Amino acid sequence: MNCYNNFAYIYDDLINKDVDYKGWSGKIIELCKKYNINKREYLDIGCGTGNLTEEIASNFDICWCVDLSSDMLTEAEAKFRKKGLNVKLVCQNMIKLNLNRKFDLITCCLDSTNYILSENDLLEYFNRVSKHLKTDGIFIFDINSYYKLTEILGNNIYDYDDENITYIWDNSLEDEIVDMYLTFFIREGDMYRRFDEQHRERAYKCSRMEDILEKCGFNILDKLDNYEDKAPVQNSQRIVYILNKGDNR
Repeated sequence: MNCYNNFAYIYDDLINKDVDYKGWSGKIIELCKKYNINKREYLDIGCGTGNLTEEIASNFDICWCVDLSSDMLTEAEAKFRKKGLNVKLVCQNMIKLNLNRKFDLITCCLDSTNYILSENDLLEYFNRVSKHLKTDGIFIFDINSYYKLTEILGNNIYDYDDENITYIWDNSLEDEIVDMYLTFFIREGDMYRRFDEQHRERAYKCSRMEDILEKCGFNILDKLDNYEDKAPVQNSQRIVYILNKGDNR
């Protein structure tokens, strides 16, 4: 799957206008205060170009980022260096997370978890997160809801056009997996350069997701609708989980 390669260099131009990173990070820091989290060590999984990490990092003594795309990490590293942030970056598959240390806060945001397509891989991922989470720490992640992936994104075509970037986004839904085929045209002088990306996300029903989390020993402290102070409803598009280790595993 061709994913987050050339896209890394235009990611912020396309995504920043649609994601409230300041609002999300503010809610995460608020949750850290609510649950008395020690602000020492923070890990952001699937960090992308580091937009969320950038907002949270200054609240912690030690910060780590993990992402599978070296191109996205290159963008993040330049951002952190410009802001004088000391963040350790690791190119690693989140399913095989292995940093040999534990964290007070772990986040995995912007539906990175939906990219895990098999339940066996999801089980392994959550078990590895658990091993990296301190007994009194919290794990916060979000997913694109079942409703969003099956009713909004699935089997639909979207397009975007401005003077510098044009793309066509063609989705196909089958067996709860959405295949997303994106064709980009990027203006370079008087010419446009084309590249293609394919992304795949699985739609997880909350009941199934929560069964898997329970198997991995997590306790659900709260669920939010898109990092807001309200519970998810039937047509929520982004569901946020706040977890700790059940029975201090």
